[in-house]
Amino acid sequence: PPRAPARLEPVGTSLDALAFTAAPDAGRQPGPGEVRVELRATGVNFRDVLIALGMYPGAAVMGTEGAGVVTATGPGVTGLSVGDRVMGLFEGAFGPVAVTDQRLVVPVPQGWSSTEAAALPIVFATAHYALHDLAGLRPGQSVLVHAAATGVGLAAVRLARLAGAEVFATASPAKHDVLRGLGLDDDHIASSREAGFGDRFRSVRGGRGIDVVVNSLTGALLDESAGLLAEGGAFVEMGKTDPRDPQQFPGRYLPFDLADAGPDRLGAILTEIAALVADGTIGRLPVTAWPLQRASAALQHMSTGRHTGKLVLVQPAPLDPDGTVLISGGTGTLARLLARHLVTEHGVRHLLLLGRRGPAAPGAPEFAAELGASGATVTTLACDVTDRAALAAALDGIPAEHPLTGVVHTAGVLADGLAATLEPGTLAEVLAPKADAAWHLHDLTAQRELGFFVLFGSGASVLAGPGQGAYAAANAALDALAHHRQARGLPATSLGWG
Repeated sequence: PPRAPARLEPVGTSLDALAFTAAPDAGRQPGPGEVRVELRATGVNFRDVLIALGMYPGAAVMGTEGAGVVTATGPGVTGLSVGDRVMGLFEGAFGPVAVTDQRLVVPVPQGWSSTEAAALPIVFATAHYALHDLAGLRPGQSVLVHAAATGVGLAAVRLARLAGAEVFATASPAKHDVLRGLGLDDDHIASSREAGFGDRFRSVRGGRGIDVVVNSLTGALLDESAGLLAEGGAFVEMGKTDPRDPQQFPGRYLPFDLADAGPDRLGAILTEIAALVADGTIGRLPVTAWPLQRASAALQHMSTGRHTGKLVLVQPAPLDPDGTVLISGGTGTLARLLARHLVTEHGVRHLLLLGRRGPAAPGAPEFAAELGASGATVTTLACDVTDRAALAAALDGIPAEHPLTGVVHTAGVLADGLAATLEPGTLAEVLAPKADAAWHLHDLTAQRELGFFVLFGSGASVLAGPGQGAYAAANAALDALAHHRQARGLPATSLGWG
């Protein structure tokens, strides 16, 4: 995606008709009480699907939540500074940068990635506003949450249980295990795809209706839900495509838009949610990450209803010249070629080179001096990256003023031999510096804001010759790790060198 102010917008009425368009307002200097945020991740909501299809009522832009780093603050902003990591509500967040009201963002929870944080604001703010502000939920009341395996559904179930309510939920049968994992028994779970939940839940309730219905269903299933509502209950309508006559309901019919709450109330809700996250009351949601440039595919996936939890669009942090790039196998030939390229072609000014021999490796002091003459600061450490504790210590030694922003894993060992003759020690000799070390690098940096995480693999993972079984396995592990990181919304590239 572009780094200049731009955003993805519909250029037609199909989910694949999206294009980046210039958005100079997104990168403007923030006004009074506003902050500008460089976005790292953006939550996807069904509202975005409707906007892309031209079905959303009224004018609207895609991208209403995200997480990133504050890059500018307007007059009167307090409590936030440039460089702070924040999550919150935006308008037009399908792009690299956006400006928003400071009341609508809160700090990212400690230990959470931007991808995880971007999944929180809309779903928990919507669920909180629906249950507490609109429905006035009280302990002991009953709540029915439809489509409960979606992001909003999962948030509503958690908040309703936290409030002491008896929770009923629907979802497609394939997702019922997700609901069981939230503590619901089978008497309180039904399908969201077919009729019959009304009679079933009323029977569990001893013939009584449900006090609060959080609805996203349409058609006959909406009618069945209305019939299940208790006299004087609250029917909170999140959907936009099937509005109804309030007289159809034996209680209050409450269609709403989250923006109705206003920035002061939304800010208070976000602050409360952040506190619940900080003390561990609310945990992470299931998240599936997609690159921002694949937003069309993400929207298509959401439109099928097959996902669980949240879909999040991610974009890597730009290369920061003040950041530090770590290179494992850092005193080898490949690492030196790469380090020189990063300094001379990409302006990297801080390098951490890790190798078994460190500065005692042949030519290491001379190489550091060469890059130093080009304006770079090179730190060469003796560190076995297969040793997790030693690696952790090296990472902890990176100065805060030059935080880690990129990792390149080039370490590796060759020990060829036919699979039938491989000894455990030989296999470990090959796997440890590639696969084990890569995992340590991943695990120890997962909560840092990296612009890139590159694994030097090999085409041998799929095209290995005779005697390269161990080497092929090690490189296949790198490929698998890259997939794992990408699914979590973390940057990763595995290069299959020939």
